Amino acid sequence: MRELQGHRMRFGLVLLAAFAVVCQGAKAQDKRPTAREVVTAIQGHVGVPWNWDTVDTFKAGNPDSPVTGIAVTIMATLDVLQRAAAKGQNLVITHEPTFYNHLDKPEGMDQNDAVWTAKRTFIEKHGLVVWRFHDHWHMRKPDGILVGMVRTLGWEKYQNPANQYLFTMPETTVEKLATEVANRLDTPVLRVVGNPEMKVTRVALSPGSAGFVRETHALASDNVEVLLVGETREWKRWNMRRTRSVRVRRRRSL
Repeated sequence: MRELQGHRMRFGLVLLAAFAVVCQGAKAQDKRPTAREVVTAIQGHVGVPWNWDTVDTFKAGNPDSPVTGIAVTIMATLDVLQRAAAKGQNLVITHEPTFYNHLDKPEGMDQNDAVWTAKRTFIEKHGLVVWRFHDHWHMRKPDGILVGMVRTLGWEKYQNPANQYLFTMPETTVEKLATEVANRLDTPVLRVVGNPEMKVTRVALSPGSAGFVRETHALASDNVEVLLVGETREWKRWNMRRTRSVRVRRRRSL
């Protein structure tokens, strides 16, 4: 799985600072820090007050296991877990859920489900510890995921200081913008809804799953010609964009 370079760099600084503090204490006792100690240090260095009503918790494994290495990922897929195990990185810090649901408790899926079981079994067999770091990374000012996306896209100079999700850039077409974004993110797949030849300068960025309200307001704004969105439901946003273009006569691309 590909992580965003800017996100990795910024998160890496927090992780490095936390890990250094933990290692200093562990070195004095001549032992490796545990996963719990690493997480405690991160909580103290993330830069926002820790809220205990959160999904940022251990999802699998023994938190008191000594840490042999750390893998950081957007999503702890089986592939990521396999690569972490192969490299001796037994603490996996993931941004998104590990078990197919926001609370890591899949609704309607039996705990004996073959897929769920295979993933849990692999984690247990290889002594992995999985901890999620989602809510508090988004709570940072500015949002940690947004900062990583903007840096990776190279859009810092276009960012609106009054609204960090809006960008004004030199005139380009939707097609050229999409090609640039795909290259920057190193992704083979990027879908465009709208006229690829439409000329644009005003762009809104909505990384991740911001929700219907925020994305709908962005598409309705006169300051937005293109909305770059991470995760969306086509039967909501795509259908609304199409109707807006046809009936309201506003040019928009997604």
